[in-house]
Amino acid sequence: MTHDLLYERLADRMRRQIQRGVLRAGERLPSLRRLGRDQRISLATAVEAYQQLEREGLIEARPRSGYYVRAAPTSPSRGSRARHLSRTPMPVRNPALLGVLDVQSRRDLVPLHTATPASSLLPTAALAASVARAMRRDPQTALSYTVPQGLPQLRERIAERYAQCGTEIDPDEVIITAGAMEAISLTLRTVTRPGDIVILETPTYHGLLQAVAAHGLRVLELPNHPGRGIDPAQLRELLERHAVRAALLVPSFNNPLGSLTGDEAKREIVAACAAHGTVVIEDDLYGELAYSGERPPPLRRYDDGEHVVTCSSYSKTLAPGLRVGWMLGGRRRSELLRTKSFSTVATATLPQMALIDFFARHDIERGLRRLRRALAGNAQAYRQAVLDHWPEGSCVSEPAGGMTLWVELPPEIDGQALFEAALAKGVGILPGHLFSNRGDYTHHVRLGCGHVWDKTTESALRTVGEVAKRLQG
Repeated sequence: MTHDLLYERLADRMRRQIQRGVLRAGERLPSLRRLGRDQRISLATAVEAYQQLEREGLIEARPRSGYYVRAAPTSPSRGSRARHLSRTPMPVRNPALLGVLDVQSRRDLVPLHTATPASSLLPTAALAASVARAMRRDPQTALSYTVPQGLPQLRERIAERYAQCGTEIDPDEVIITAGAMEAISLTLRTVTRPGDIVILETPTYHGLLQAVAAHGLRVLELPNHPGRGIDPAQLRELLERHAVRAALLVPSFNNPLGSLTGDEAKREIVAACAAHGTVVIEDDLYGELAYSGERPPPLRRYDDGEHVVTCSSYSKTLAPGLRVGWMLGGRRRSELLRTKSFSTVATATLPQMALIDFFARHDIERGLRRLRRALAGNAQAYRQAVLDHWPEGSCVSEPAGGMTLWVELPPEIDGQALFEAALAKGVGILPGHLFSNRGDYTHHVRLGCGHVWDKTTESALRTVGEVAKRLQG
């Protein structure tokens, strides 16, 4: 084997590892001497392989430190048309959104289509005991209406939790809702009117698009960038061009990308919206699920309660079925409470009482540490399975938290076709075009990684990979 062929083959192998995410941006590469020793090649061959990758912009040499994988280029990659700012507000009209609930309700699928943690990762038995105690202790109250705002003890616990990440909240501004989606829907109903313009990220959770559609609003799409989240400069450009009533944003572990917007960018986002009179509706559903264990601050930390309404719930951290969420109303508390009263009167009393009992007996942080570790491990295992078994050229996100993975397929594979073929094999995934108002991301799919990593999950991911290869032809 010639010297030239050796270095070209080595460079090609490392190039594919970088493109597939096996070698990550910022990762330090083996030294030249170690590379030569490990690959059983000469030092000259190792030097030429690294120089070739450096010329291509894939790696960089740092003085007295070695070689590192460079960050991915910021120019749009294939299949990413929606990463450009949308110029014209559009009503929500992606017809595929109407069929999502049919798939979400199926119980005969390996659930890679859901962004919900497995029950084995949640304190199910402890919560069941709390429900039973609450019912025994005061059945009359448990089965009666409570005040629309929610039980004071629960509102106090929510405010205390935010204080632990440097966000001071008055418990009196917390309003308990039936999950985060009700909180978001009530906020939209309160601060917008049909025909108003709202900003949503792209890609974004399909449920947010459905909520906006239900209120007859027009959408401007703001790119969410893998690894760095929302760009305040792009947000300001949209605000300067249009009269935007609200911005519905997921700055901490966006679904589906799992990206995290930095603290300084969050501060700039709040300031920009405040300057233009735009209400920020923050979906903070995944804020507690940082794989690092360090809870990022919500947008509300950079606001005085004037411009940001933060919405969240316990659905991803304790129990989806309890349907207990909240909104931090700030100065809009009275308006939001009125909307809540006219909508559902009050949130169910028994789940609130059960959570109060649970928090009195258990440390939520201990359970969250276990959940974060499991989700981080799942994300890595799922990601590696995609890289190992799906068609060459598939790119998969590296989330910093949450429980979703975003997969970009080779351009000849249609995400909808893969979704339908996977369903026929008993595996649920979601096609990428559901996560854009304009139906973009046709060569993408989303995977939920909250399901426990086991042989069934591994087999399902391998099966979807085999189907994708057949679709590729």
